[in-house]
Amino acid sequence: MNHSEATPSRRAFLSSSGAGFAGLALSAILQQDSLGSSSGWLPPDGRPHFASKAKSVIWMFMNGGVSHMESFDPKPMLTKYGGKMITDTPYADVFSPKKLKIERVAAPIATRASTLFPMQDGFRKYGESGIEVCNNFPRIGANVDKLAIVRSMWTTDSNHGAQTQFHSGRHFVDGQFPTLGAWIHYGLGTLNDNLPQFISIGTRPYWNIRDGLYLGQTHDAVPLRIDPKSPLDYAAPEKEFAADARTIGIDLSRKLNAIKEDRYPADKSLAARIASYELAYRMQMSVPEVIDFSKETEATKKLYGLDDPNARDFGSQLLASRRFVERGVRFIQIQHGGGGAGAWDAHFHLRPAMVTLGSWVDKPIAGLLEDLEARGMLDETLVVFATEFGRTPGSQNGDGRDHHIFGFTVWMAGGGLKRGVVHGATDEIGFQAVENPHYVTDIHATILRQMGLEPRKLDVPGRKRLEIDYGKAIEEIIA
Repeated sequence: MNHSEATPSRRAFLSSSGAGFAGLALSAILQQDSLGSSSGWLPPDGRPHFASKAKSVIWMFMNGGVSHMESFDPKPMLTKYGGKMITDTPYADVFSPKKLKIERVAAPIATRASTLFPMQDGFRKYGESGIEVCNNFPRIGANVDKLAIVRSMWTTDSNHGAQTQFHSGRHFVDGQFPTLGAWIHYGLGTLNDNLPQFISIGTRPYWNIRDGLYLGQTHDAVPLRIDPKSPLDYAAPEKEFAADARTIGIDLSRKLNAIKEDRYPADKSLAARIASYELAYRMQMSVPEVIDFSKETEATKKLYGLDDPNARDFGSQLLASRRFVERGVRFIQIQHGGGGAGAWDAHFHLRPAMVTLGSWVDKPIAGLLEDLEARGMLDETLVVFATEFGRTPGSQNGDGRDHHIFGFTVWMAGGGLKRGVVHGATDEIGFQAVENPHYVTDIHATILRQMGLEPRKLDVPGRKRLEIDYGKAIEEIIA
């Protein structure tokens, strides 16, 4: 077999070798060389469709379903009528089909005969905006004038497949679709050749572990641990080598690769393979440095809560995220409380759960916002606080709340959004979004807009998307 006949099979092998860190690096190179698609379509050229306001996204996802009534959407009527059956209050008609604004419902309403459950924690007004935030999040509350809070989200998956739905915009039973991070990775080029452009931190459940899907594994997030000694799978040799031995090996590999390049100058896949190893090496050198906080001041570490045993883990993830964004990483998705249904899944003991969870995330999130602002980075970094759904206004098991898809809260900050604003509303008991309701892809569309991308220009030939897949940017919160 001559060389030209061997090339396609070698390309096919290289394109499919996505397992492991070197494979991820290779996929990035193949994409840049327009070899990432076997169907012949070419990915975008890496340029924004219009002027962008944000360069990067830090996407914080609270797994399990944050209770909006115990976080960012106060409902004093719950407390006034707490202990009464919903059907015995002025809000019995919330179950009426004429009242329900969400047409597509994945499951029957479980709270039809529930007892209203009072708010479990108090709220207070913060900042010049006077926006109310739950007492479990005082540090975030102190930064409320940086936030654009959307209190009128809805979704359709009443179980934790809604985690996938929030990331991809499609119901779990519809199949698997690319996530928002994958679309941004697909649409925009790299800002730093030494680092992955799409990073995932934290535990992801098995039903929400892929990103690129039909876009290709090139666009899967690179999983990362905040451990300088072992941040990436397959990123270190199985055995320790002396520094000079490693240098000799790298130099020898480069010389052998150069010989091959001279022999087969027209083979782009060979060039891509060589470049992939160079990229993998650069990432091996660069990533540990980013998550080494030794050069950060003690004041900065304290700002993120690294001195607090409760906040240290999440604070380390957010401090690392700021350091990655500083170096040009586009999209960082952080799964907080992942594993199983998720830590925020408060079917029992809601009040102590929210106190504990608040102690884990409040200080780190506030620290991130304050640090980005102080460094002049918040205007070009979109920070997102999201969750798959809310919780019921009725009680479950006496001291908890069940899953709730008809109304919940998401907030964003930075990246050219308005500050200190609330958009949309749920009804007086937090049952459903009644003012400016937004499906989850409206958050996607807003983020894509700020990143300079038009969702319809990211379509892939042969893949038909539904109208709702694109979403609509929330113009009211864009500055």
